[in-house]
Amino acid sequence: MIKIYCFLLMFSAILFPVAVSAQSVDPWVVKADKIDPANYYGVTVANGMIGVVSSPEPFKVKDVVLAGAYDQYGRGRVSNFLRSFNLLNMNLDINGRRIDGRSATNMRQELDMREAKFTTSFDYGDEATVSYTYYALRHLPFTVLMNITITAKKDVNLSASSVMEAPDALRDVQNYYNEIDRPHVVLSLLTSSAKSPTGKLLMAASNTFLFQEPHGQEPRVIHEMWDNNMHLMKFGKQLKAGESYTFSVAGSSITSAHHDDPLNEAERLTIYARLEGRDRLLQFHQKAWDAIWQSDIKIEGDPQSQQDVHSMLYHLYSFVRENTALSPSPMGLSGLGYNGHVFWDTEIWMYPALLVMHPEMAKSLVEYRFQRLEAAKRNAFSKGFKGAMYPWESADTGVEETPVWALSGPFEHHITADVAIAAWNYYLVTQDKQWLREKGWPMLKETADFWASRVERNGPGRYDIKNVVAADEWAENVDNNAFTNAAAKANLQYATQAAKILGVPADKDWMQVADNIPILKLENGVTKEHATYKGEGIKQADVNLLAYPLKEVTAPEQIRKDLEYYETRVPDEGTPAMTQGVFALLYARLGNADKAYHWFKEAYEPNLNPPFRVIAETKGGTNPYFATGAGGVLQAVIMGFGGVEITPNGIKQVKSVLPKSWKSLTITGVGPDKKTFTVK
Repeated sequence: MIKIYCFLLMFSAILFPVAVSAQSVDPWVVKADKIDPANYYGVTVANGMIGVVSSPEPFKVKDVVLAGAYDQYGRGRVSNFLRSFNLLNMNLDINGRRIDGRSATNMRQELDMREAKFTTSFDYGDEATVSYTYYALRHLPFTVLMNITITAKKDVNLSASSVMEAPDALRDVQNYYNEIDRPHVVLSLLTSSAKSPTGKLLMAASNTFLFQEPHGQEPRVIHEMWDNNMHLMKFGKQLKAGESYTFSVAGSSITSAHHDDPLNEAERLTIYARLEGRDRLLQFHQKAWDAIWQSDIKIEGDPQSQQDVHSMLYHLYSFVRENTALSPSPMGLSGLGYNGHVFWDTEIWMYPALLVMHPEMAKSLVEYRFQRLEAAKRNAFSKGFKGAMYPWESADTGVEETPVWALSGPFEHHITADVAIAAWNYYLVTQDKQWLREKGWPMLKETADFWASRVERNGPGRYDIKNVVAADEWAENVDNNAFTNAAAKANLQYATQAAKILGVPADKDWMQVADNIPILKLENGVTKEHATYKGEGIKQADVNLLAYPLKEVTAPEQIRKDLEYYETRVPDEGTPAMTQGVFALLYARLGNADKAYHWFKEAYEPNLNPPFRVIAETKGGTNPYFATGAGGVLQAVIMGFGGVEITPNGIKQVKSVLPKSWKSLTITGVGPDKKTFTVK
């Protein structure tokens, strides 16, 4: 993808002053004991559908993002992710004074990845201690929950308001308030709806208080309308010194991209959550995450790496949901980065780790591509090619969504092979022939037809693929790019193999083309990145991907030669995080533990931002959370140090080495059979 970088110099020595020993690093909980609003990058709580991004301001969240909700506005005249209603924002007044960032002291925040919850706690002078925790409920895709506890240090009057405010980009905002009174329960519903910028979508959100008091003793809720874009509901409570009071807010957000009647459905979902009650909601949420974490990565001997790897795995799990046709953008559900578009970041970088750890989650990603196959066929037709040509940037419809100023849209064609490779690997892991016949084969066939029409046939060994943007995107409009050519070959080979498995005829021309696509070499024997490459710096991994994941280059000496050449051509600044992950993976498989560990750390540590060690795209970058980079590093751990390999006979393990500081690596819940792989 074409990207704008922030070239800020960041020294590792000042990235994160370490105040605690490595042994005190919690493998599951990332803690922030000092909150600096001027140097704060939020962390995301998400359930694969709704993402909530933290803020340093008490009772505020930075963003609420819904997967699959796009409208054409803003940057580039293309589809963009939309901010949803900020349905967890609150006001808390104690003795008539509003708590804010200046009046809250001793603020602490933490992300508990095991339970997928985010907690903030602080003191309010000598009057109260406050804590709140919110969740994106894993079992309810459109629903969030927040628990709040106030402990009085002296007698206090408190007033708590749930505030529903529409983001600026939305229009035609409508606000609603309803009380549903039943013999056993009173529900107060704070609801808003609005149209997306062009009117394409209707967006809706609703929330309610959950009180712990018996029916009939709950606080009285009052509704206030402030303006067209904001309204609230509130209640008051008196607490005596030493007394604690707990209440909750449950809310739902949904759009017409997800449901034909989002306004009513948002209220129905909120009522459902209210009547389930806090304890049952948390019980089912935890049960869902317990099942997810059966597929885990356990590192013995390196507590900080363990926490970091858990964070990467947590974010991938949070950004993806099973039983959907949705696929994550490079920034997942952490905000509006890259317009929420889907790139090769999904298939090559995030997808492989998900595929081996949770095939049912990975299935959503290939389903996303299958459902947009017809759009890809229309895209090929418009460019004069056969078959299916997937867009470089994709959103809800599957048409090309790259802004016109970015050359990657018309020319970064390897995405088509990336999609096909992902589909083939899904079959290899699951061995699901029915899926292969119904969905995998149509994608493999149409993409193979694309490459057969895309090559220019200039004689034996010269079926050239000209005028592409390389995987190394600094190489624009070049011929015979190594990764593009090798990925096209793989696509054609996999389509041929799939045909044989299914007993259907394969186009004989596919292998004719595959056998004649050139992979070029430099005079020194190093694989050449493209026809006019002369040793210049590269933006990201390209040639080295021929060893993994493409397996085009298999000889260890050639893999080493390519590594040693191209690792010196990646500049320190401005390159995305996943490249070094590939270096780490390949060195681990070559048996070089020291170099593998160096590149493993180099892949993400210089990209971390405070206070939660969230990964940005580049060193000194300010755009977390970069799920693409997390996927690359996780592949370094799983497929590199762990030796996990996707083969025609399912998931196997190949020889590899661990970093010297790691006593053992255990990867649990792998593949459909939930296998365990261990390296010591």
